[in-house]
Amino acid sequence: MIWIDTHAHLYSREFDKDRPEMIDRAIRQGVNRLLLPNIDEESIPGMLQLEADYPGVCLPMMGLHPCYVGENVEAQLAIVQNWLEKRKFWAVGEIGLDFYWDKSEPHLERQYQAFRRQISLALEHGLPIAIHSREATRACIDVVKELHNGQLTGVFHCFSGTKEEAQEIIDMGFYLGIGGVVTFKKAGLDVLMGDIDLQHIVLETDAPYLAPVPYRGKRNESAYIPLVAQQIADVKNLKIEEVAAITTGNARKLFKML
Repeated sequence: MIWIDTHAHLYSREFDKDRPEMIDRAIRQGVNRLLLPNIDEESIPGMLQLEADYPGVCLPMMGLHPCYVGENVEAQLAIVQNWLEKRKFWAVGEIGLDFYWDKSEPHLERQYQAFRRQISLALEHGLPIAIHSREATRACIDVVKELHNGQLTGVFHCFSGTKEEAQEIIDMGFYLGIGGVVTFKKAGLDVLMGDIDLQHIVLETDAPYLAPVPYRGKRNESAYIPLVAQQIADVKNLKIEEVAAITTGNARKLFKML
């Protein structure tokens, strides 16, 4: 079985002691494409070094994470724009809105500014977007609808919204990014997955965060993708091979790996 981890921060400091071994474990599990969302200017060198060390395996995105939007947002967005003009990236991400950490009005205004600008950059470069929507799913859907021109594609990373929101996302031609949370008993995401067709799902880890059961609370890594898939297979009464084939095909289509 071949898997794609559509969202993993493998340049994170949490992997400094065993990064090669961790990536090797993923590859041995069949997780042979690892999409790396960018955070801010400081994460770019480590991300691009991983691409150089693992060509065709580690695939970088370019974007400004909403939690890292600063008062110098224009300068930050200029860096994103310059990189997108310079070379190939697989998506614009991780972008979006976060209503969990900092709800101050100036910060939220800058988040909206950065989100809208980066959607415009994605459209300009013909790239999908990877959306961060912590406690902001409704707001992110509204912004995407506002700017959608029929060409915009992407994934709502770490989806945690309602069935109705999931349907709105699907109707826009977007995918739901499903990771370790689907294995958490009280999260309710496993129940929702019973109502969502596999054609609308891509798999992710968000490593080093949100490790699935039985590793919950520990460091997450891309080798755990099959654990997420097994939970989805169990909920939907499918064979794990079918989950692999469909979700990997979805990821290839979304990120233009065909």
